[in-house]
Amino acid sequence: MHRIDVHRLADEATWNRFHTTVLVWCFVIIVFDGYDLAVGGIALPNIMKDMAVDATQAGFMLSSALFGMMFGAMGLGWVADRYGRRVGLSLSVLFFSVFTAAAGFTSDPVTFSVMRFLAGLGIGGAIPAAAAQITEYSPKKVRGMIFTVMTCGYAVGSILAAVLGKTLIDAYGWQTVFIAAGLPVLLIPFIMKYMPESLPFLIKHRDDAHLREVVGKIRPGLKLGPQEEFLVPDEDKAAGAPVARLFQEGRGFSTAMFWIAYITCLFMLYALSSWLVKLMAMAGYSLGSALNFLLAFNSGAIVGAIGGGWLSDKLNIKWVLFCGFLTAAVSLTALGYGVQPLLLVVAVVGASTLGTQILAYAYTAQFYPAAIRSTGVGFASGIGRFGAIAGPIGIGVLVSLNLSLQQNFMVIAAVGLVGAVAVALINHRRSASTQDQDTTKPVVAVAVAAGAPATRN
Repeated sequence: MHRIDVHRLADEATWNRFHTTVLVWCFVIIVFDGYDLAVGGIALPNIMKDMAVDATQAGFMLSSALFGMMFGAMGLGWVADRYGRRVGLSLSVLFFSVFTAAAGFTSDPVTFSVMRFLAGLGIGGAIPAAAAQITEYSPKKVRGMIFTVMTCGYAVGSILAAVLGKTLIDAYGWQTVFIAAGLPVLLIPFIMKYMPESLPFLIKHRDDAHLREVVGKIRPGLKLGPQEEFLVPDEDKAAGAPVARLFQEGRGFSTAMFWIAYITCLFMLYALSSWLVKLMAMAGYSLGSALNFLLAFNSGAIVGAIGGGWLSDKLNIKWVLFCGFLTAAVSLTALGYGVQPLLLVVAVVGASTLGTQILAYAYTAQFYPAAIRSTGVGFASGIGRFGAIAGPIGIGVLVSLNLSLQQNFMVIAAVGLVGAVAVALINHRRSASTQDQDTTKPVVAVAVAAGAPATRN
């Protein structure tokens, strides 16, 4: 009898067409996820005019999706671990497609907000399941880079929303860009058919045929006979209560630190996305300059995400993330003091806020064992939404106090320092990726007896 550790098999695999297929599926889902998140802000001026709402009401209408994302990240992340990644991803696509489209048929702010809340459940639920999926199946040597490539789908989705918005809204009304968001629901049967399931999930449910099919695609040259027994480490077994396991086996304190890191990073990110243009306009910069700032911010974010992913494959991902938070604090302070060249500083801010948040997703996905990976990312993302909600409100309060530009940016920078401390306190020795490195067992081992257990110690 041969025993095969499926996770080591995936870790040590060579990139092939199977991996490309998983990446493409996850990337496409994140693109549509990003589209649905961005479309509300793009159509907002037309919605406000059509529904005759003021800025306060409009802010509530937009924030309803954020509240939905909070619950969706935690709830659907748990579903993906409990009932399978394909189910979690399909439910996410169902929610964000159907209810974003439904928002296009509303005519009052309350119904619109309810639809956006329900759509937010799917928007928030997609990233935990996709993060767990791409982390599990990517070869270890390129895992960070592949993860950040996938999450750049958010930027692509935002660009798609802007392009369609410019093309459709003036000609056919704001409703069209929402109704168009319903098309991804057609992907669900294909996700259920072609997306591979989580390996621990397949082992738990004794789906040997599917498991052998997936293993054969991961390592096409591996000869499989009827005597093979597939196994995962004890910590990766899909058993027990996933939420409770976030605090077991020495992970409790680190879980809390992840949550603080997410809160602080999303605070910075949403504070800047809401107030960057306004703050720079208050400092005397023109609208044209403000648009250049946005371009520099988003360009820097993409470079930062991909660069951070590349570095995390070469170095310790924890300390790469720590440096990202420190860079955010320094660059935000420099921005407040008008350090030149200003566009470059704004680009660094984008790289060290949005880029750092993407890297945080990657580290969280690598930290937790596969059986609770979606739950770990989902709860961190969901709890982090408190920061996303507090950021625009907090900076709005500071603006109302007529503080200087330097003081506003230094407050945001101070939040970044808190995030850096939280990351530094994470116990990296409890990371699933670190424990995998410690093992000396081969991918394929000969069982010492026919009754050998199906997990390794």
